[in-house]
Amino acid sequence: MWLRDSAEWRTVLLIICCYFFWGLMLLNPFGVPLSIQILIIIPLITLHSSLQHECIHGHPFVSEKLNDAIVIMPIGLLVPYLRFKETHIKHHQNASISDPYEDPESGYQELEIWEKRPEWVKTIFNFNNSLFGRMLIGPTLSVIGFALYEYKNGEQKTILIWLMHFVMSGLVITFIYVVSDMPVWAYLICGYFAYSLLMVRTFLEHQAHESMRARTVIVEDKGFFSFLFLNNNLHVVHHAYPTVAWYKLPDIFQKNRQRFLEMNKGYSFKNYAEIFKLFTFSQKEPVAYPFTPKRPNAGKAKSASKTVNANQG
Repeated sequence: MWLRDSAEWRTVLLIICCYFFWGLMLLNPFGVPLSIQILIIIPLITLHSSLQHECIHGHPFVSEKLNDAIVIMPIGLLVPYLRFKETHIKHHQNASISDPYEDPESGYQELEIWEKRPEWVKTIFNFNNSLFGRMLIGPTLSVIGFALYEYKNGEQKTILIWLMHFVMSGLVITFIYVVSDMPVWAYLICGYFAYSLLMVRTFLEHQAHESMRARTVIVEDKGFFSFLFLNNNLHVVHHAYPTVAWYKLPDIFQKNRQRFLEMNKGYSFKNYAEIFKLFTFSQKEPVAYPFTPKRPNAGKAKSASKTVNANQG
C-alpha cells in the first residue's frame, strides 16, 4: 500500500486541492480581479508550506521520494524544500531547541555577538521581534540570512540544491508569465506575504527557557490559522510525536491537555487573536540568547552564528 495510513487520503486530497485552486487562480477562467487573486493565492502558498512540512515528516506516502516529489516545486519561490527538509530534521533531532548554534531554526543571537552589533542593526532585529515587524521584514531577513549562511557554509550538495531551486523557481515564474493574466510582480508579492503569513506561526513557537520542555508552545486555536498551519499550532504535541499526521494532533492534545500544559510549563495561548493583541507592536522577548549557548569550536564559531533563522518548522 502506498499510503502510510488509510486516513492519509485527507493529506492527499488537501495537496490536490491546494494545487488545483492555485492553478485555478493563475489560469483565472472566471476573470477574478487581481486583488482577489492575490488574497487567495497567499494562503494557498502558506498551506503548501504546511504540506511540505507534513511530507518531511513522512506523510502521506510510505515512500520518502514520493513525498518529496509532490511538494518540491517551489510555488512560494523563497526557500529550497530540500534544504528546509535537512535543517528541519536537524531541528527535531536536536535536544537544545532555541540554542543559536545547536538549533538551525533558532531566531536568537549569542549575547557576545549581539552586543557588538551596530545600533541600527539592533533596531532592525528588535523591530523584527514584534509580530508586525516579523510579518513585514521577517521574510527578507530570514531569506537573506539563510542564504548567506548557506553560502559561507555550503558544501557541493547544498550548492546543487540551491541551483535546482533557482531552476524550478524559474519554471514557476515562466509558467505564470506564459499562462496567467497575473503579473509576475504580483506573484512575487504573493510569495513574500505567504511567507509572512507563515511567520505568524513560527513567531513564538519556541522560546528560550531553562527547561527544555518549556521551550515549545501550545496555541489552542481551532480556526483559520489552525487549518492553515495543519494543527502545527499545537507545537508541543508535534514535537512529542513528530511522525503523527496533522489530523490526529487535536485529538491527542485534547485527551492529554493537562499533561502537555504541565510539560511545557504553561507556555500557551488561547488563539492567534491573543497573540496579535499581545505582540503586534511589542517584542515577545530579547533577541539575545539568555543562556550560554553550545558554542562550536573557534574555527567554526563565526560561520555557525546565523544572521537570522529560516524558520518554518
